[in-house]
Amino acid sequence: MATPLGSARDITLRALDVLSSCDAIAAEDTRSMRKLLNIHNIPINDRPLLSYNDFNGDQVRPKIFEWLDRNMAVAYASDAGMPLIADPGYQLSKQAADRGFYVTSVPGASACITALTLSGLPTDRFFFEGFLPVTKEKRRHKLKELSNIHSTLIFYESPKRLIKMFDDLVAIMGENRRAVIARELTKKFEQIISGTLAELYAIIQKEQLKGELVVLLDRPISTGLTDTDVKAELSVALSKMTLKDASNFVAAAHGLSKRYVYNLALSMREN
Repeated sequence: MATPLGSARDITLRALDVLSSCDAIAAEDTRSMRKLLNIHNIPINDRPLLSYNDFNGDQVRPKIFEWLDRNMAVAYASDAGMPLIADPGYQLSKQAADRGFYVTSVPGASACITALTLSGLPTDRFFFEGFLPVTKEKRRHKLKELSNIHSTLIFYESPKRLIKMFDDLVAIMGENRRAVIARELTKKFEQIISGTLAELYAIIQKEQLKGELVVLLDRPISTGLTDTDVKAELSVALSKMTLKDASNFVAAAHGLSKRYVYNLALSMREN
């Protein structure tokens, strides 16, 4: 079942009914769940409230299946938003269904959809990637895979890794691609920051953004040029200029990212 992102009132009447009537509750964060129950005046009484997350799932699932074997109704909730969407719960839901137990969803708040509707970016097609890999090499490899998808891209990211993420986004996607950072959705300090990747990169280098973050990218800018086309022009420019000057010249001629063209020139020299 979905729980609020920030505002405690962003919960459905059905979710409140389930929390009031279920026999047991499994929650990603039991402290957050107790707080939510208190806000909505739902007594826990003697019902079990169990912590379930990615770290203890293998140990906790047998207990939950034991409850289900006893015909107990068990509610599972992530800390905020919809379970399974970059949150724990997939193995619990899958294995419960595989065992023949009835599994259903109580829908509600979702950070990725909320951010998309506020972003001002196209909503007709979108691709949710979630969290990118932690290491630079794997992160850049993943971004290259995503760079030509003609949909709005949606990511989750930690404030501690935001600058590293944007360093790679600019390098792979280019400086001019439109982007949005959605911060602290539905909370007191909710903020939507829009601009090009270069503009947002400059902002986050000056100001450390805190809280829960969603990063969205517009679909690729169509230049009509392929990597092969750009390399052909670089080949001519490099015969007369330094690598840096040739990269800047070709980038300016076609409105391309300087870093993108420079990386292509580097790859030509290495090969």
